[in-house]
Parts: sequence; C-alpha cells; structure tokens
Amino acid sequence: MSILIDESTRVVVQGITGNQGRYDTRLALEYGVKIVAGVTPGRGGEEVEDIPVFDTVAKAVTETGANAAVLYVPVTGIRDAVTEAAEAGIGVILATTENVPKHDAICAVAAARKAGAWLVGFNTNGVISPGKCKLGGIGGDNPDALYPAGRIGVVSRSGGMSAEISMAIKAAGRGVSTAVSMGGDRTTGRSMCEYLELFEADDQTDAMVIYGEPGTGNEAEVAAALRAGRLRKPVVAIVAGRFQENHPRGVSFGHVAAMIGDDADSASSKIRLLWDSGAEIAHRLDEIGAALDRRLGIDELPGQSPDQQTA
Repeated sequence: MSILIDESTRVVVQGITGNQGRYDTRLALEYGVKIVAGVTPGRGGEEVEDIPVFDTVAKAVTETGANAAVLYVPVTGIRDAVTEAAEAGIGVILATTENVPKHDAICAVAAARKAGAWLVGFNTNGVISPGKCKLGGIGGDNPDALYPAGRIGVVSRSGGMSAEISMAIKAAGRGVSTAVSMGGDRTTGRSMCEYLELFEADDQTDAMVIYGEPGTGNEAEVAAALRAGRLRKPVVAIVAGRFQENHPRGVSFGHVAAMIGDDADSASSKIRLLWDSGAEIAHRLDEIGAALDRRLGIDELPGQSPDQQTA
C-alpha cells in the first residue's frame, strides 16, 4: 500500500499549458504516472504531451475519470482552482503555489475539507509513492535515485529535505512507502499529524520520519498524538533551525512560516517536546538510519536526548 496515491491514480494537471506544468508533466509521464487530462480555461481541445486539455476540471473528470489534481496556478487564481477541483470530485489536490494570502488559503482549505478532498500544500513540490505514482516535480528527472521503495513514511515541511531524508533512509538500507512534501506556507491543506495518522493506518509502513522547522504548531500536534497513543508506530524527528534562536523574533528564514513568535515556536522547544512525547530525535541526516534501527528493535543503543545535540 501507500498513502494518498498509487498505481491506479489518474491525474489531471491544472495549468498544464504553462512552462512548469508542461515540464513536470513530461517527467511524470516518463515515471509512469497516469496523467489523463490537463485543464487551462479557453484552451480546451489542445494537447500537451499527447494529453487532452479541457476548459474545466468537471469536464476533465467526466471524460477521463481523473481522481487527483496537480495545480500550477498563479497565486491570484489558486483559491478558485482548488475549489473547482474539490467541487469536481477530485480526491487529492496538490497545490504547488507559494505565499498564498491567508484569506485565500483558508477559503481553499475549507472548500477542500467540505468536499472531503485531501489538499497537499501550499508551497509543495509533491508527493511520491516510489515505483507507483508521483504528483508534482518531486524527484526531478531521476526519482529512483532519490526515493527508493520501502516501508518508511516521510512527511516534510521542505521539498528539498524530503529528498535528503529519503536519501538518508536509502543509505541506511531502507526505502520509502510514501514521501510527502506537505508545504512550507503558514496555512497548509492538512497538518503533519494528519499525514502520520494515514501512515499509522497503512499496513505497509513500519515507521515515519518527519522534518520540522520553527513556526506553526505542527510538531506540537504530533507530540500530542504520540502522548495520546494515536500514533503507535515509531516516529523519528529531525527539526532544523536552532540558529534562528540567535536572531530577532518575527523574522522568517526560508519558508514564510519558519518564524519564531514565542518560545514554543523554536526548534529547541520542538525537539524537547517531541523527545519527551516519545519520538526519536535525529540531530543530523546521517543519524536517521540508526534512529530507525533503535525504534524498530534492531539496535538497542540509547538515542541522543536533546541535551546531547551536536548540530
């Protein structure tokens, strides 16, 4: 199994006629993704990479049976694009657009949830279930080199770190069931914990690795789920950004959401909270493999506490 996507996923690309949409579509087709339709209003009847283009998502769904969407839509149109996909019955919606205004983001998230759709993003490079399917540009032109198939779930605030973590898992002799770049904007379609709950229910995922950063309450929600017993599979956490604690509060570093507003937003506080709640902490990428081994019962050596952090 995998979460969100698999071999049967049928993808519609909203904004397929733009440069990024065309490029990622070509790479996805080379990976074997079933891209069945594109949508650009006013350009219905055209083709991109032999994929038919429709004027509306509803028409694309009716004609092709698409059940997942990738959105390459400017920020001014992203709220309407998400809403259109959700109302057309799309189950998984990947929104690559970044820096979405708060009101538009909230409206889009509400529309997706109302329709029962799973919105990934904003500011995401994609989701991949190795060897099965991928949405977005995740993995670039050689996904197999970055994302080996296996039984470890990955959820990351950063698209680049999704790849780095998966490569660290590969170096440790393991592979990935699904890797999710959940999005770096302050408002995202789903929380980190919600993805972990999907992995918890997936019988082909043995453990999860998360990548967090300063700002937002994602890691605190994961910690609460661990304490409540809603997450029973091993969770390994790597949280970047301790350097940010030396700078004035209220300044973003990297992602717009990576901002320390109070002590709870800091990387150090999140690391301590996750450790105290039962997560294993990896302070560097090359510690991920050993951390997984400890939690999966292969290595009985104790893990490093937050006070032992080396980076």
